[in-house]
Amino acid sequence: MSDQDGLSVLMIGLDGACRSVMEPLFEAGSLPNLERVFDGGVTGALESQIPPWTPSAWPSMFTGVNPGKHGVFSFLDYDGYDWDVVNGSHVQSIPVWEHLSRHGFTSVVCNVPVTNAAREFDGALVPGYMAPESPDCHPAGLLDDLRDELGEYQIYPDSDDATGTDAATAYRSVIEMRGDAFRYLADRFEPDFGFVQFQQTDTVFHEHPGERETVQAVYEAVDEQVGRILADCDPDTVVVVSDHGIGEYDGYSFYLNEFLAEHGYTAVRQGGNGMPSWVPTRDEQLRDGDETSSSPGLLESATALAARYGMTTHRAGKLLETVGLRDFAGRCVPDRLVRASSRQVDFAASQAYMRARIECGVRINLEGREPDGVVPPERYEALRTELVEQLRGVETPDGTPMFEEVCRRERYFDGPNADRAVDIVTVPADFDHFLSAELAGHQFAAPGQPWNHKRDGVVAVAGDGVRGALSDAHLFDVTPTILALFGLPTSVEMDGNVLSCVEPTERRAYATQRDRSKRETDDGSIANRLTALGYLE
Repeated sequence: MSDQDGLSVLMIGLDGACRSVMEPLFEAGSLPNLERVFDGGVTGALESQIPPWTPSAWPSMFTGVNPGKHGVFSFLDYDGYDWDVVNGSHVQSIPVWEHLSRHGFTSVVCNVPVTNAAREFDGALVPGYMAPESPDCHPAGLLDDLRDELGEYQIYPDSDDATGTDAATAYRSVIEMRGDAFRYLADRFEPDFGFVQFQQTDTVFHEHPGERETVQAVYEAVDEQVGRILADCDPDTVVVVSDHGIGEYDGYSFYLNEFLAEHGYTAVRQGGNGMPSWVPTRDEQLRDGDETSSSPGLLESATALAARYGMTTHRAGKLLETVGLRDFAGRCVPDRLVRASSRQVDFAASQAYMRARIECGVRINLEGREPDGVVPPERYEALRTELVEQLRGVETPDGTPMFEEVCRRERYFDGPNADRAVDIVTVPADFDHFLSAELAGHQFAAPGQPWNHKRDGVVAVAGDGVRGALSDAHLFDVTPTILALFGLPTSVEMDGNVLSCVEPTERRAYATQRDRSKRETDDGSIANRLTALGYLE
């Protein structure tokens, strides 16, 4: 059953990659190894899911099911109004490497997001994005072995304050670690299936938007590692995938909670423990724990001004750094004063609200489901209809529709976790508009980030078992395709199909769900990192 002669299938994950970014680099001859894969096989757009963001999209890709089944919708997992950063224990569906293990195939998984706290399977796993810097690897002790072998291994680059060539150097360092780690693990475990992911192809656009030279440096470093992996592992089939695309945002920021507040659905309060509109999490890099008081009038004015102009934590930090006040602000602005001077969503008093922008939707404060639910169950469907109609009519200042789709959650989510999704899904037109859950004092502004996620990523498949053309590829199709490349059946519970370029296998009724044994992340540095990248407001 197992092919111990080498890799049968290699999957390379490029976070945020898409043709619009890669094509100019191909034309410039900057990515010879990736270009060889793309030119030697079949390729096309890979439609992402809703929401098209890393923590939910990668689990959808490696399980073949929608978030309503695997249970991860955002960077955060909510219990009522409380939250924790998601990790691998929140994924309730079986990943592809565990399916392979049940059929006697071994796998090496390196740097894939939302895989910290791996479960037992035949092979090795080193977690990626969303894990702490010293993650729980499989088998136990593997991280120590890896660091003994490589000398150093990091998940995140030392690029927080780096610019230009320094940022490129920091990115290149972790990209090289990724390639070195995967090759070491492949040599040691001799897997049938290999899965290595590179996160910096996305991170660079959030930290250095529009800096073409830095973007090129990141992609060139990734291409170099891809070349080394291909040379050392000599896989029979190569699959390159991305979880979503990325591009410039030419539209607007839409402050959805301001819209809901204006129409009487969202209650707003000054201060307290609601959702702040400036600094929502404690940034350990900015604060030293001293909550001594400072000038309340000055602080309230500053934070009120920041809220008025939609100042996010990331932008506030950059501004303070520019004027030389970053450290001062970190020492002198305690969380309680920031909260006290911010307009916030009063969850308990609201009928509906946007909880987090990357959830792409509105949540109803339903009685019996939320801790302080105020909407009775008999009012639920009527309120959803009302909100869908209201939101479908929203136009930008240019007079164009804000959303390409506003619908009930059932349109996108089904499964045992569907009730954890937003109640109403809001899809921005062409993903050219930036949704925000902040309260800014107005509904529209310039985009909160100049570059952000787009719906279409990319897929390329080359080597043994590849035939014909590729069409209508979706994120959910990746796991069924990997299984088919090993001659294994796909489950009727999976939402995807085998890609058109690979011979399909039969569909059978077998379980894809596993018990939810949630484990707390308990690592504030991850929340701070997400805030700095603009994911958490």
